[in-house]
Amino acid sequence: MSALSRITPLLLAAGLTGCASLPSVNPMNWFGSSAATEKPAVLVEFKPRVSVKTGWQAKVGTAQGYAFAPAVNANTVFATGQDGQLHKLDATTGATVWQSNTGSKLSAGVGAGDDIEVVGTLKGQLLAFDASGKALWKTQLSSEVLGVPQVASGLVVARTADGHIYALDAKNGTRKWMYERTLPALSLRSQAGFLITKGGVFAGFAGGKLVALALDSGTLGWEANVAVPKGASEIERIADITSTPVADDTQVCAAAYQGRVACFELRSGNLLWSRDISSTAGLAMDDNNVYVTDTKDAVIALEKTSGRSVWKQDTLRARHLTTPTRVGSYLAVGDLQGYVHLLALDDGSFAGRAATDGSPIISAPQARSSGLMVQTANGGVYALTLQP
Repeated sequence: MSALSRITPLLLAAGLTGCASLPSVNPMNWFGSSAATEKPAVLVEFKPRVSVKTGWQAKVGTAQGYAFAPAVNANTVFATGQDGQLHKLDATTGATVWQSNTGSKLSAGVGAGDDIEVVGTLKGQLLAFDASGKALWKTQLSSEVLGVPQVASGLVVARTADGHIYALDAKNGTRKWMYERTLPALSLRSQAGFLITKGGVFAGFAGGKLVALALDSGTLGWEANVAVPKGASEIERIADITSTPVADDTQVCAAAYQGRVACFELRSGNLLWSRDISSTAGLAMDDNNVYVTDTKDAVIALEKTSGRSVWKQDTLRARHLTTPTRVGSYLAVGDLQGYVHLLALDDGSFAGRAATDGSPIISAPQARSSGLMVQTANGGVYALTLQP
C-alpha cells in the first residue's frame, strides 16, 4: 500500500473533514502494508535511451504534505507552496516574473486560465489573482480545498474535502452551481482531482463512484461503480477513487483503491471493461494504452480498448510512485526520493532517469514541449529537458 504516502495520511469520518477532534491516523499502519516498513527498492542500472537534463530550477515553498502542481503553458509557469507565495516564472529560464503573497496557508493549486490564477486554502477559501498577481476575488467554500482548481468556459471549478464540487464565475467568484455527495463512514483523505472535457466534469469519490456532471449546470449525467465496497469492517470496505480520471473522445477511465481500473463510455457511463487493480496514484492514457501506478508501486500498461495486459514494470517497489504521465515517446513517474523515471512505451523498460532535490515528488509530472516539469515536496520546481 505504499502509494498512500502520496496522499495526506489520514482516515476521516464523513462530514468531519478538518475537525480538530478527529485523530490523525497513518493508513499504512491500519492496512498492514509491507511498504510501511519496507525499504525503497534499490534503483537498477540500465543503459539510457534518452538523457534527462535540468534546464532550470526554482524554489516556491514547501508542500507540507499537500499535492501542489505547477500550471504550465508555453511561456509561463505558475507555482506555489503551502506558505502562500504565488510565483509567476518564465517558462524558458525559470526567472521570477512576479511573486504575490496570498496571505493564507494554501492546500491546493495552481489552477490557471483565462488570465486568472486560482489557489485553495486550508480554511476553505478559493482565491483568484489576475495576470499581474493582483487579487481579484475570494470565495468561502464549505471546507478545505483539495486538488488543483481548474478554469474552463468562464468558470472556476474546485472540490473540497467534504465531498463537494463547486463551479464559480471566473470574473467575480459567485457560485454558479454545487454538487454534493455524502461520504462513507470512513474514507481515505485524498487530494483527488477531476477532469473537465467535452462539456462535462468527471470526478471520482469515496465509495468508488465515478460521476459525470454538466459543466454549465452541475446536473448529474450519469454515475458508475469503479469499485464496490466489500468486507466486514469499515476499513475493509474502503474503496475510494483518490486520483483524477482520464479520457479520450469516447471513453473515460478511473482507478480505485481496493477496487478496479475501469473504463466507461464517455456519454452514457456504460462499462466497457475493468481490471482488478488497486490504485491510489491513478492513470494516464494515450492512443494505445491506459497506464496505472498500482498500490505496490508497479507501473502497468493496459490495452485501451480491452484492458488486456501489455507490460508491467515492478522494480520500483516502495518508492511511492506518482501518477504516470506521457511525455513524448516515454512514460514519466516521480518517486519519494525526488527521482524522475522515464519508461519506454513499448515494454516499460527504463529509458532515462533524473534526480531533483531528494524530497518526494507528489503530483504527477507535467508534460511540456521540451520535456517535463516536476514540483517536489521541498518546493523545488524543475524544468527537465529530454535529449537523445
